[in-house]
Amino acid sequence: MSSDEDRAPGVPDERKAAWGDRHQLRYSGVATFLRRPLLENPGDWDGIDIGLIGVPFDGAVTNRPGARHGPRHLRDQSTLMGAYNHQTGVTPHKLVEAADLGDVPLEGVYELDRAIAEIEDWYDKVCAAGVAPLTAGGDHSITLPIMRALAKRTGPLGMVHFDAHCDTGPELFGHKHHHGGPFRWAVEEGALDPKRSVQIGIRGPTEPLWAFSYERGMTVIHIEELYAMGLPGVIEKAREVVGDGPTYVSFDVDGLDPVYAPGTGTPEVGGFNTFEAIQMLCGLRGLNIVAGDVVEVSPPFDPSGITGLNGVQMMFEIYCLMAEAVAGGKKGND
Repeated sequence: MSSDEDRAPGVPDERKAAWGDRHQLRYSGVATFLRRPLLENPGDWDGIDIGLIGVPFDGAVTNRPGARHGPRHLRDQSTLMGAYNHQTGVTPHKLVEAADLGDVPLEGVYELDRAIAEIEDWYDKVCAAGVAPLTAGGDHSITLPIMRALAKRTGPLGMVHFDAHCDTGPELFGHKHHHGGPFRWAVEEGALDPKRSVQIGIRGPTEPLWAFSYERGMTVIHIEELYAMGLPGVIEKAREVVGDGPTYVSFDVDGLDPVYAPGTGTPEVGGFNTFEAIQMLCGLRGLNIVAGDVVEVSPPFDPSGITGLNGVQMMFEIYCLMAEAVAGGKKGND
């Protein structure tokens, strides 16, 4: 009898197809991202295609804190995720080798610039190992050091960005690394190609902060434009903007209406819903998606856990997109 059969005698094949060969009760065991094995030591990353990584940092927020608790909470909620994407028919675990690489080790938790540098250093190791990162934040400032590390190898990235805010704001109180400005500096530093960047779901009173997005040619789709265009129109536009080049998908849960994501730092009323988010993500299949993240889940502001559940569902959708892209690239290299 195999080890899997030893662990789950009598489990039918249909249930294994839904939850994976290593069947385990959803409320049991140690929580890891999407039930993937935990490999915290970089020396163990050989052969890993996609690394699921936590960045427990919220030292750059301009409003409510708590996103430092996001990775642990998302791991717990991810035990509710299955192995199979019913809409796309994708079982990502069958396409790639993925693992939970643990959390980025941070010492500069009270020094913003130092923490950002430590995150970049860790992702340098991830990229050097040939691992495509999918990250759980943390606030949105973490995306900048991740992009810096990636762009050293890919060149300027394209981006599909779901959010209520463009996050291209200027310095605040003498700091550029706050969570409202990562994409401004990613463009300025050459890590992000503004002409290959689309920002979806933008709304709220912070609009005057986002002049940089328009000046640099980023495509901004406000929430009212999203509904006027319809989901097919938004998907078509996003695909047109990013093209065939290496692309990063960044999902800030405050892009969702607060009904679906109350546990976040800067909620904005009037966002898209979870079904619409999933449809837009599924519409990105076939793009060259090299990395992604889900950020700004702040568990203390949502005791129900619904924000984390919705956040990790988006993480699973991005994981499916990355698995197809990675598997397609490996096949093309054979």
